[in-house]
Amino acid sequence: MSGNQSGDNTLTNAAGIPIANNEVSKTAGKYGPLLMEDYDLLEKMAHFNRERIPERVVHAVGAGAYGTFTVTDDITPLTKAKLFSEVGKETEIFARFSTVAKSKGGSDIYRDLRGFSVKFYTEDGNWDMVGNGTPIFFMRDPMKFMDFIRSQKEHPQANWRQDEMWWDFWSQVPESLHQVVWLMGDRGAPMGWRHINGYGSHTFSFINDQDERIWVKFHFKTDQGIKNFNSDEEWKKLQGIEPRWATKDLFNAIDQGNYPSWTMYIQTMTDEQAANFQWNPFDVTKIWPHGDYPLQKVGRFELNRNPENFFAEVEQAAFSPGNMPPGIAASPDRMLQARIMSYADAHRARLGVNYDTIPVNKPHATEANTPYRDGQMRVDGNNGSRQNYHPTEYKYPQADKRAATPPYKVEGMADRQDLDEQDYADQARMLYTVLSDDEKDRLVHNIGGSLGKCRDSIQKRQIALFREVDETFADRVEIAVSDVKPPKPEPKPAAV
Repeated sequence: MSGNQSGDNTLTNAAGIPIANNEVSKTAGKYGPLLMEDYDLLEKMAHFNRERIPERVVHAVGAGAYGTFTVTDDITPLTKAKLFSEVGKETEIFARFSTVAKSKGGSDIYRDLRGFSVKFYTEDGNWDMVGNGTPIFFMRDPMKFMDFIRSQKEHPQANWRQDEMWWDFWSQVPESLHQVVWLMGDRGAPMGWRHINGYGSHTFSFINDQDERIWVKFHFKTDQGIKNFNSDEEWKKLQGIEPRWATKDLFNAIDQGNYPSWTMYIQTMTDEQAANFQWNPFDVTKIWPHGDYPLQKVGRFELNRNPENFFAEVEQAAFSPGNMPPGIAASPDRMLQARIMSYADAHRARLGVNYDTIPVNKPHATEANTPYRDGQMRVDGNNGSRQNYHPTEYKYPQADKRAATPPYKVEGMADRQDLDEQDYADQARMLYTVLSDDEKDRLVHNIGGSLGKCRDSIQKRQIALFREVDETFADRVEIAVSDVKPPKPEPKPAAV
């Protein structure tokens, strides 16, 4: 009799091999980078990236436009990236904004995170700044990501989204607390794409001409000002009239010459500062406080041209955090390290192995000269008669040492080591403290209306987390939850 019959509840991979841990990735030391030997993580991501055809698994609803980035301040001592090489330099860009959870056809103004991605067509190839409209995220280990997204999607039996699913997940992942407070507050329901900030969220590296590394975070502040819906009732009413309100607003603004713009800033941190930072500087559930690590202005981008064809240019746009030209590099952030593989893999599943030859994805300021061959929809000449292997005595493109990055130290035992610091309430408390009384009122109202639909066990678990943020906050949520009328019974989870 097979191992998964007769009541055996062991979790396995597709080959039937038991999975040792479904929540923690394998790293080199507690704070080190991920290991490619973590087959369970790679298989989980690869399968997840192919679960939806043909739309994006996440960020399916969105809009995009072309524009120009202009350097306004000198940061050449920090990075050798050519797009920052001199003040006044201009670089063509393509930006895409999106919601996270809903499938195509859904509203673009409902309460959710917002994707904020910018493709810089630089002389050294494309830099894909693949970020969000928030500087943080729900988790710090990629092994949990696929489960998180499923908690935001439709119930597998009923096929509609249910508040209980996401609160069930969040209440059992305490590190999500900071992002939950952000999402359920005013900025979780922005008034269109033009009125959100963008963030790289992760920690990245800058590499300068002396091959010196400094850690960096990217910020893009909207020049139109932050605008949010004052209540859930407002955006719910509007989405019934125009579910693509944000997309329409962006298109019409550009069409009328009212070009939206964002100012780019960075935060930097040295190795010494990172070693003495109060929190793990590579934990994407945390920010770097601006008082300690002030914003430094870099430049400004403006969106000034709408696409001619939505499908060809927006739907087929593919961004990957792995696209980093010389001067920009990664960090040991676990979520970033997983995204470097996962995004490109998702594009290959959705658009085909040669997705990067689609015009919107090709470099515009230089020519690609890859070692890749063949595959479906290869229509660019396929490198002609050039030898298709290396090393060879025949003519073949050579590697460029300028693209190399300096080493950084990693150490520790290869194992699944949980990032188990119990500091998940620290920054959520910092965020709650700076909210105005009106913002706190709306936060409590938004949480109450959603969490109130959930079963008592989930409510208690989540309110206990809120209590670690602030006692009064938790008490108010408890009252708001009790005021919600009991919902009709939702489909029950499958029996274990």
